[in-house]
Amino acid sequence: MSLAFSSRVGTGPARPGADSGAAERAGTVAALRERIRGMQRTELESQPLPTLPILGDLLPGGALRAGGVYAVPDAPVLAMALAAGPSLAGSWSAVVDLPTFGLEAAERVGINLERLVVVPQPGAHWLEVVAALADVVTVIITGPAPHLSTSDRARLTARLHQRAATLVTLGTWPGSDAELHNSAGNWGGIGAGFGYLGARELRVEATDRAGRLRRASLTLAESGGLIAAERPGIRAVPRPERRLAGVG
Repeated sequence: MSLAFSSRVGTGPARPGADSGAAERAGTVAALRERIRGMQRTELESQPLPTLPILGDLLPGGALRAGGVYAVPDAPVLAMALAAGPSLAGSWSAVVDLPTFGLEAAERVGINLERLVVVPQPGAHWLEVVAALADVVTVIITGPAPHLSTSDRARLTARLHQRAATLVTLGTWPGSDAELHNSAGNWGGIGAGFGYLGARELRVEATDRAGRLRRASLTLAESGGLIAAERPGIRAVPRPERRLAGVG
């Protein structure tokens, strides 16, 4: 967003009969400029958040970013893992519009349930609830967003940047910092023994805003947490990048 203001506002000596509200208008313009500067924080100004090391190689900049938006369509375990880093470091998190969210699974991955706000069914107030939570928590996990107008989406994105709150949605989000997908992997723990399902392999693909793709295979351990898959060549190494037309 780029707004221009006339350099003539509030300048020059006051003439007899000049508008007595000129000084007030100049003050209003200055306040608006300051507010806009606050809303126009760039990606370079956003700070990295504590991130599980195993996820760092999948994310742009190597970490979750304060004020960013991350899409993990139908992959709740990835949403939990993204929120786990800040949560383990003491930050508050929130879960919105996910009535079947697995609290036990979230705790196993690393989310501190004592610093978790849950709003399972916001109904028609999804936008208002998420915007309000951006003022008080670091990471917001939400179900797929309802239909939002372009202006509503832009205002929410600006608020997240301004408040340094990160949104992780289980749906899609145009212009997200990264979109992560989890394809079905193998289950462990069903060989010799009692036949209980144990560790689960996750095959993750992450695409950033510029279209760069990264892949990794991770393991959701039976004891909780994510670890690198114990097979050679499966660590989270960026895929060779292809230059896109018009991208420097």
